[in-house]
Amino acid sequence: MAKARELKGRIRSVQNTRKITRTMEMVSTSKLKRAQDRVEAARPYAERLSGVIRRLLTPELAARYPLLRQPATVRRAAVVLLTSNRGLAGAFNANLIREARSLMARLRAEGAEAELHISGKKGISFFRFANEQLRTAIADIGDRPGAADAQRLVDELMAEFVRGEMDAVYVVYAKFNSALSTPPTTMQLLPVAPPAAEAEAAAGAQADVEYLLEPSGDEILGRILPLYVRNSVYRALVETSAAEHGARRTAMKNATDNAGDILETLTRTYNRVRQAAITQEIAEIVGGAAALE
Repeated sequence: MAKARELKGRIRSVQNTRKITRTMEMVSTSKLKRAQDRVEAARPYAERLSGVIRRLLTPELAARYPLLRQPATVRRAAVVLLTSNRGLAGAFNANLIREARSLMARLRAEGAEAELHISGKKGISFFRFANEQLRTAIADIGDRPGAADAQRLVDELMAEFVRGEMDAVYVVYAKFNSALSTPPTTMQLLPVAPPAAEAEAAAGAQADVEYLLEPSGDEILGRILPLYVRNSVYRALVETSAAEHGARRTAMKNATDNAGDILETLTRTYNRVRQAAITQEIAEIVGGAAALE
């Protein structure tokens, strides 16, 4: 019965593991709903903000704002990578890291100096292990990122871009399309590109409405551009957080299902071994009785 005892121990181990993965799946499902609500709440504000910039922006005004400066060549670029602080989320962090490495390789192949800014312990540990120098490493942004977190990530980069010390800033994050679709995405944060008209059209606004502006459009645009950049980073943070919970829920559901399949196989094997042992014992008893007759 040594093999039967071993199988029974493995069955208990898999049962305990399945309890853990099922609990983590339930926790991730709960967190995903709240994170998805934050993503949906952030979108209308971002769409309206994009619409205001698109309406105010003219070629004459664009030449006056450093955040709209289009450099002839990119000599120095920053890559802001958003990852999670925890694992057990399938290939979520690996895909983000792969996207960031591909972007940095492309920038360096074009002759630019690419520096790395990371939020999340998983990204930090990977690139430190790879001996990549990190200019910024932030590991204390939780499941509910706020505007202050976005400001902390991007304000210094905006200041460097305004001074002409930085030519481009990119953000690598997980775009939250649904719980099952969270592709790694690269967004060019700086220089600010004029928002496309599709966002405003999706919000149901009319493109030909005339406005009376107080203060002037020039002053409004000067105030709103830094806000637009910070809001873009905030949206990337909340979408990455929601995508993390979706990926973890999927990974834990798959693990729970796999544990059930393993349990079914182990239980069947255990029953066969136990039945064989019982049959052997009966045969030995019958053989011993026959020998005594």
